[in-house]
Amino acid sequence: MTRHARNNTAGAVYSYHERQRDAGTSGYGTQRLRLSKDAIKDFDACNLTLQPARHPVLTPEGFLYDKESIIEYIIHQKRENARKLKEYEKQKKREESDAIEAVNIEHSIKTLNFLKTETTIVNAGNRRHVLQSSAPSSSSTASVGEVTSSVGSGISNMTSGRDKGLPSFWVPSMTPQSSKTKLKKPENIVLCPMSGRPLKANQLIDIHFTPTNDSKVFAELFLYLFNDCIKSAFDLKGKYKCAVTHDVLHNSVLCAVLKTSGTVVTMECVEKLIRKDMLDPINGQKLKEEDIVPLQMGGTGYAAANDQLLAAVKRPVMMA
Repeated sequence: MTRHARNNTAGAVYSYHERQRDAGTSGYGTQRLRLSKDAIKDFDACNLTLQPARHPVLTPEGFLYDKESIIEYIIHQKRENARKLKEYEKQKKREESDAIEAVNIEHSIKTLNFLKTETTIVNAGNRRHVLQSSAPSSSSTASVGEVTSSVGSGISNMTSGRDKGLPSFWVPSMTPQSSKTKLKKPENIVLCPMSGRPLKANQLIDIHFTPTNDSKVFAELFLYLFNDCIKSAFDLKGKYKCAVTHDVLHNSVLCAVLKTSGTVVTMECVEKLIRKDMLDPINGQKLKEEDIVPLQMGGTGYAAANDQLLAAVKRPVMMA
């Protein structure tokens, strides 16, 4: 057998259990942890602060926020959009000035090349006239031809205007610069941090939860805080209930918000009672289908109710 027991340290095989144990204690390898109910947001908590909302408001998609936090977030995003728009405008002006400068440089290079060509033609004509008047021999004629041909073409990288295209690492103005990341034109809209859809302040729905009996909540809180032996015998309920059926609300109960009154009811109440007459049981107003907004729940901790309950932290891998 090539495998050995967990506590066997005399074998030469490095087992999978030992590798996982050593990786966990040494700080190497990916660590995975199953999220429990305590690590999941409550249904009445803000999606930004993760704390119970003091002034709860709801987005059209059903995400709950604290009014102060979401308004502050909207103001911050508007300022960021304004700042990005200014940077984009500066970049646009910079690109226009760079384009004009590039056209001017190209025009000046063409002018210099034209002047150099004219000067070369004039010098070559004068030199040919002088050589013909002095009647040189055949050998000297060949050497003059070589000299004339070497004037137009050379192996140096500083001739024929190539010195203008070469940067200088010693002159700060000619040092090569890396191109900056090109910015895209920002959209002047605020996106919901959870759904990613456009969000406006006038779209927020003010809601209110119906609290349970205060005396019962106080008694249960007293048992929860000061008597660990007795509290296990009691079923500690939540602090909010359905406004119609008075069912206690928690993460395992699907809820909905009625836009006409802003009350929170269970989906069971919506399906069995409210959808029959499509009337708000709180104020009696007529309801439409879009007036019933499902509340996005935080989670329960059970695999059947949530999709992403596994947290993973990737770290360097220890090779065997």
